[in-house]
Amino acid sequence: MKLLLDENLSRRLVPFLQHDYPGSTQVVLLALEAASDSVVWHCAKDHDFVILTRDADFQELSLVWGQPPKVIWLKTKNQTRAATLKILLENRLMIEEALWKRGQACVEVSDLV
Repeated sequence: MKLLLDENLSRRLVPFLQHDYPGSTQVVLLALEAASDSVVWHCAKDHDFVILTRDADFQELSLVWGQPPKVIWLKTKNQTRAATLKILLENRLMIEEALWKRGQACVEVSDLV
């Protein structure tokens, strides 16, 4: 599963995600900085990305437009890149199960999981 990190997540996370989420990138690295949510959505859909975000916007789009793409909604406080990475790595199996085995369009991940 490759992730497309929303603009609200650091592009500096990308190299550290490659082992567990190969092919992941961030919107700025695709020249999509300041792009509308719709543009990011269609990019993710066209290139088989799962959107990773801290905003409710993409979860709401998944309700309106369906899937793909799927969405991981990080419901965490602003935290360090290391803390965000740790949450993503520790919850990878739960995320995969929710999105692929149970077919959810969006999975919420918090630092309380």
